[in-house]
Amino acid sequence: MGLITLLTDFGYRDHYVAALKARLLQLAPATPVVDMSHGVEPFNIAHAVHVLQSVFRDFPAGTVHVIGVGDHGAGPEPAWQATSYQGHYFVAGDNGILALLTNGAPEVLVALPAAVTASPTRDVLLPAAVALAQGAALDTLGPVVTEFHQLNNRQVRLQDHRITGHVAHVDHYGNLVTNISRTAVEAVGHGRSFAVHFGRDILKDLHPHFSAVPPGEAVAVFNSQDCLCLGVCQGNASELLGLHFDSQVDVRFPVE
Repeated sequence: MGLITLLTDFGYRDHYVAALKARLLQLAPATPVVDMSHGVEPFNIAHAVHVLQSVFRDFPAGTVHVIGVGDHGAGPEPAWQATSYQGHYFVAGDNGILALLTNGAPEVLVALPAAVTASPTRDVLLPAAVALAQGAALDTLGPVVTEFHQLNNRQVRLQDHRITGHVAHVDHYGNLVTNISRTAVEAVGHGRSFAVHFGRDILKDLHPHFSAVPPGEAVAVFNSQDCLCLGVCQGNASELLGLHFDSQVDVRFPVE
């Protein structure tokens, strides 16, 4: 029996999450279910993809991830799809999430049956997820397709002495998660020291965690996903540094 995770923008004030759980109990009462998050900002596809990319690999191979975020199709008619990627399954609306998650290259993509429903996550995505968790082959859920709504991830620009990236996510604490990876810094830097430039500010030191500086001071760290992050110890970096989603961040190396 497989594992199912739930990622939605349903929030915690209403009955919507309970309705998903009730349907899962009807369809597969013995299937373990993990709430990845129901606090994704409404319709914020980038937020959903950030959460997925940060944690889906920590689940066992074969886990089925249900994504109920945003609308359920970018075209004139709603559409739902299922795919496999890096040993996991994902079911979602055809709204660009799967393109961002897989960098435009899902391994196998199938169209799920269309349905007239006010609750497609409950009525379309959950039955497909249960089937996958119970061992059904992906291509038994619907026809294999190659067309899906394309969105492109922001790309990091690598130069000899500079890396240009952007804020990919602002977390609950106001920390700024960039799309600059430790791997990129090491590949360009070759062991050189570097400074992080953002707005009119510069950070010349990298620290192991956000509390390694006095309260109120800005700090640069690599998080557990090896992404460069900017924070303010015991403060909201987004507000205090004036940076938001998609703000530019540079890593600069000395010219030797």
